[in-house]
Amino acid sequence: MSRRSSPSTPVSDAQPPENWRYEAAVSEVESIISRIESGELELEDVFEQFAQAVQSLGQCAAFLTARQAQIGLLIETLDD
Repeated sequence: MSRRSSPSTPVSDAQPPENWRYEAAVSEVESIISRIESGELELEDVFEQFAQAVQSLGQCAAFLTARQAQIGLLIETLDD
């Protein structure tokens, strides 16, 4: 899991890759939090892992926003 991301990548541009899964991203963030909280990481690794978690959370937010919009459209269709 050594995907490196640029800390300067805006969260709003964090679109999930095609084979991305929400549950896997949440699990990855939980794992990162656990490693950070353990205190066993070098400081540089903490920052790298934190940046990865932020990117994953941005992807989760983008995914949920898109699905919320889809549900809104489906509800409008039912109301018609």
